[in-house]
Amino acid sequence: QVQLVESGGGLVQAGGSLRLSCAASGRTLSRNAMGWFRQAPGKEREFIAAISWSGDTTFYGDSVEGRFTISRDNANNTAYLLLNSLKPEDTAVYYCAYREGPIPTIAKVLYNYWGQGTQVTVSS
Repeated sequence: QVQLVESGGGLVQAGGSLRLSCAASGRTLSRNAMGWFRQAPGKEREFIAAISWSGDTTFYGDSVEGRFTISRDNANNTAYLLLNSLKPEDTAVYYCAYREGPIPTIAKVLYNYWGQGTQVTVSS
């Protein structure tokens, strides 16, 4: 089992920034991809960003491309999501996800473990 704990969410004004963290513990593999998703009330869980084990490969959802940045610190089993230029429509619960394999993906079903989520609220 792998446990994921997100932190860093909160209330921010439009145009502001936040940095989310996702700490992994338990039976973590030596090579794994990580992803971030979000879910707003009444909507499906949406892909935000993903990163390979090495960090060399990253990709983003269209709605956040150019504003959000995913990164990771393998020595500390932690992934990050930097949220810049926040908009009210970015308001959602943000989840990190862990895949037992080095290749990142946008597909929710291919991630093996999920965190409990952290709320991000952007006021206008």
